[in-house]
Amino acid sequence: MTEPRTSDQTRARILDRGRSLVLERGFGGVGLKDILAAAAVPKGSFYHYFASKEAFGCALLEGYVEEYLAALDAVIALPGPAADRMNRYLSGALGTTSVTMADRCLVVKLAAEIADLSEDMRQILDAGVSQVCTRLAGLLREGAEDGSLVPQPDPERSGAMLYTQWLGAAIRAKLARSRLPLEQAMEDTHARFFI
Repeated sequence: MTEPRTSDQTRARILDRGRSLVLERGFGGVGLKDILAAAAVPKGSFYHYFASKEAFGCALLEGYVEEYLAALDAVIALPGPAADRMNRYLSGALGTTSVTMADRCLVVKLAAEIADLSEDMRQILDAGVSQVCTRLAGLLREGAEDGSLVPQPDPERSGAMLYTQWLGAAIRAKLARSRLPLEQAMEDTHARFFI
């Protein structure tokens, strides 16, 4: 097995520490100095990997989208009825008592901020969200076929609206500092989609 190169580890460390800061403070609230200090790298190292802070943001979001979709794909690939897999995915978004989707999702944290800040970053997040919605539509179709989910006249639209509901609930949970909006989204999702 090949050991990761030091340069790959440095780039990964910058992205990892940067993600933590961005989740905490937003993209605009994190300066280059903050990222450098958190990753313990000199300024030159940052610019070796990223041409600008925006390029760093694009790489951060590309990695996040890739990771998120891989985790969702792993849930979708599990055996069993589609409703069980949908429930598992949504339970992950609901999270634990102290950490929910509202606390760890870069879409929740950055969508409004970067939509006006960076067209490249906006496109990366938008494409990622579209892929999530497509996968949810696939689960809704599977659930209709296996009898575990209510058949939808337009699974693509329903998948998109389901994600939108959860995104809104996560934003509301963040504002209220309460998981209640996510719990309510779970109740509503079960009432509308689950048999």
